[in-house]
Amino acid sequence: MAGTSPSKQASKQASKQQRASDVLQRLTQLYPDATCSLTYESPVQLLVATILSAQCTDERVNKVTPALFARYPDAAALAGANVEELEGLIRSTGFYRNKAKNIRGACQMIMERFEGQVPQTMEALTQLPGVARKTANVVLAHCFGINAGVTVDTHVKRLSRRLGLTAQENPVKVERELMPLLPQADWENWSIRLIYHGRAVCKARTPNCGGCVLADLCPAAAEMG
Repeated sequence: MAGTSPSKQASKQASKQQRASDVLQRLTQLYPDATCSLTYESPVQLLVATILSAQCTDERVNKVTPALFARYPDAAALAGANVEELEGLIRSTGFYRNKAKNIRGACQMIMERFEGQVPQTMEALTQLPGVARKTANVVLAHCFGINAGVTVDTHVKRLSRRLGLTAQENPVKVERELMPLLPQADWENWSIRLIYHGRAVCKARTPNCGGCVLADLCPAAAEMG
């Protein structure tokens, strides 16, 4: 069976790019002040908060981090943290043993290899325990203004699939397909606004397609309607 011709592939890609552009324009109007929902005062605090946000809501993380950062405010303190105490402080975020191990390990590496400073490259960040591309993208974008990729969390993956922009399930593969659809300067804008819309409207189990500003652009909304 013959594959899709290059001209058809190019047309399909151009259509996705236009849809992504239209989606971002509408969501920017709907959520003009959208930004990272995690509370932090330094790159290492955002790094830790993002590690804690895995399988946990940002709201819950923000309830935990004030006490955590009061006790362990920086990389040096976290690198020397008592593991049992650290586990107790973050217990309610779930998977607390693994998260505590990764947080302390990441901060130890920051102290030993990066002179106490959170590194500013994807390659270096993803060497840290517990840090994959999602966490690295968040830290780079919000602390250093570097758009190294598209942050793909559960909301971004769900909405990008429903919008027909990817059929992938693996977050890294989703990211790889989204990056060519958007200007690099908008990669984090895309993620933040899809997260807001996923929380408010395009929920996992009960998407409000009837009240969605993207309904006419969304293949999934057409199917559900």
